[in-house]
Amino acid sequence: MTRIYLDHNATSPMRDCAISAMQDLLSRPLNASSIHAEGRFAMAQLEKARHALAAHLSAPHQGVIFTGGGSESCNQAIKGWDEAVRPFKRILVSGIEHDAVRKPASACGLNVSVINTKPNGVIDIDHLSELLAGEPALVCAMLANNETGVIQPISEICALTKEHNGLVFCDATQAIGKMPVSFIGLGVDMLAVSGHKFGGPVGVGALLVRPSLPIGPLVAGGGQELGRRSGTQNVPAIMAMVSALEEAIDELPHMSQLGQFRDAFEKQLSAFFPNVHIVGKDAPRLENTSCFAIAGVKAETLLMGLDLAGISISSGSACSSGKVGRSHVLESMRVDTDIAQAALRVSLGRGNTMNDLDAFMHSFKKEMSRQLMSAAE
Repeated sequence: MTRIYLDHNATSPMRDCAISAMQDLLSRPLNASSIHAEGRFAMAQLEKARHALAAHLSAPHQGVIFTGGGSESCNQAIKGWDEAVRPFKRILVSGIEHDAVRKPASACGLNVSVINTKPNGVIDIDHLSELLAGEPALVCAMLANNETGVIQPISEICALTKEHNGLVFCDATQAIGKMPVSFIGLGVDMLAVSGHKFGGPVGVGALLVRPSLPIGPLVAGGGQELGRRSGTQNVPAIMAMVSALEEAIDELPHMSQLGQFRDAFEKQLSAFFPNVHIVGKDAPRLENTSCFAIAGVKAETLLMGLDLAGISISSGSACSSGKVGRSHVLESMRVDTDIAQAALRVSLGRGNTMNDLDAFMHSFKKEMSRQLMSAAE
């Protein structure tokens, strides 16, 4: 069976350029902390990658910390502070953040407040303004949501937060490679990157920080990454990630075509199922993402049927697969429970065509009919 992969927000297959970059280095003894020739070569590759990543994302290279992935980057942004130099006294977390942000925030010992989200999935700026009154806060706001694709007004959030002497951490893992991202342009203080979201390897990422911020490591050790992340750097994976990022940025003009496919698909969906609920439809969204639901069916059953038909999609965050429960993202958007329980996510990527979505629709209609018939019995 030829499978159709429509789950690029979970992970996007490695690009050929990334595989090639990684293979070229895997057989070498690359410890960038060694002072011999091999170590100096590793360090040169590492610094080349650091400068390239900074250039691609318009960030200062002195603030690039290579990590083991997006979750680690999010954890360090929140927990990597010595209490004596931490420039914030509390944390404000949007209601749609990934658990890699929500959980460390709740465990760091500071007061945490949740920023409301409007029904269309956009962070409520007025509520944020109310919450910012008082002691300086760290505001955690993602650039684009992994479940709905809704894009957030990060520049506006940063400007407002700066008025109250706060900091902004932006989880940009879902946005990078799907829309233009500029660290300086957004005005953020910290930003998370995850390689496998844009065709790099799994298990490598970065945290971009303003160089002057006194953020420290989560793991003590040899003091790599300018003392901000101990552990021998995975040079082959880092170089592969940067290669994938460069190609993904070059391909950004083609995202509009995926947006056309997505819009045509949602038009078909609405024609066949007039009661379909398309989440975040009236908000700015990533052009590759569609989150939708039809009340009265169960997402888990649909996913299993579609998987057997050779189609890979998601019911939300891949990190939550196998868990039964309402999405906190949809809950924050005040989506009705019967709709939230049926929510599915289609996320497109390189190689996907309208034919893939047509094939999905064909199988989806069959599975819907089967479920509705079962419910009527």
